[in-house]
Amino acid sequence: MEKFDVVVIGAGAAGLFCAAQAGQQGLNVLVVDNGKKVGRKILMSGGGRCNFTNLYIEPSAYLSANPHFCKSALARYTQWDFIDLVGKYNINWHEKTLGQLFCDDSAQQIVELLLAECELGKVTIRLRSEILDLQRDDSGEYLLKLNGTNVSTRKLVVASGGLSMPGLGATPFGYKVAEQFGLSVRPVSAALVPFTLHKPILDTLQQISGVAVPITVDAADGTRFKESMLFTHRGLSGPAVLQISSYWRPGQAVTINLVPDTDINHFIEAQRREHPNLSLKNSLARLLPKRLVDSLVELSLLPEVTLKQLNSRQQQQLVEQLTAWAVYPNGTEGYRTAEVTLGGVDTQHLSSQTFEARDVPGLYFIGEVVDVTGWLGGYNFQWAWSSAWACAQALANNLGR
Repeated sequence: MEKFDVVVIGAGAAGLFCAAQAGQQGLNVLVVDNGKKVGRKILMSGGGRCNFTNLYIEPSAYLSANPHFCKSALARYTQWDFIDLVGKYNINWHEKTLGQLFCDDSAQQIVELLLAECELGKVTIRLRSEILDLQRDDSGEYLLKLNGTNVSTRKLVVASGGLSMPGLGATPFGYKVAEQFGLSVRPVSAALVPFTLHKPILDTLQQISGVAVPITVDAADGTRFKESMLFTHRGLSGPAVLQISSYWRPGQAVTINLVPDTDINHFIEAQRREHPNLSLKNSLARLLPKRLVDSLVELSLLPEVTLKQLNSRQQQQLVEQLTAWAVYPNGTEGYRTAEVTLGGVDTQHLSSQTFEARDVPGLYFIGEVVDVTGWLGGYNFQWAWSSAWACAQALANNLGR
């Protein structure tokens, strides 16, 4: 039986960062993961360049049954702290839209940073390690039966992630551990995920797969995002759709404004004065991609008339269709393409300061496995860094190092 001060389950962003921070404070730390390599989701993220944080991190950008839970960790280890660490490793980065920070070179640099930090902390990492059994004995020691060895620890950190991207090894293991020790799990669903559409609207919009437009989109609860939307062969995607998917529930509509930066009434009136014999669809093609306008006509959302034939009732309907197009998704593409998992281990069981289970001493949950889900754009990575750091400080304080 090997003994460690801390065992971390999961070699992703949160797990590796927590292990590194705890190790650097003198703790003997083991990380176990069922995969062949560390940081698999990191390597895939941001188109291979890892959107590692955001300049505008704030608690309001996180969904949770307890919206206050994330505040402490985010305040104690901020985006600026992680940016400083990235600078220490001479990783060049750039800002894209809305404060999103990406590596100039490759997501591999973030993985190498985490491994270097783990090395500084003398962390042991064991891959292809399946946990066959997990128990807590009467003395409070956690006993893990792995394929190949048995391990014991006083402190067990679950950083096994959610269900998103099962192709990268995602499993419900963390939720099962929570339930095994009496912690409830909030309902989980795919988040930051494209929408699928019903026929016949899908048949029409499939024809414009690849077309992108800037929009605003509203969920039924009033949440709004302004970013681009992409038409795909399955339905709708792009940043605006991924963002709103976290707030959408089955059966609800999302409301899309296709012309968020245009007073459409003013535009139509001006066009009518200058080109009364121009067809409405050719006029709108000056505002929107022509293929999209053709599709809206095919869906009977726009009338086939000239500008001078357009009556006031049709114009009112036209304004409504373009600025408040109600779309009822069929569903989402699910965990296969979801960036994160909504829901998770109920925060009412955890300390927001330490991430330790209130009624199970020595058991901690951090990162995506917890019921805290950020917006698209580096928010979920920052949650991984912040929750991991807060947990590591608690581990060091608790074990007296």
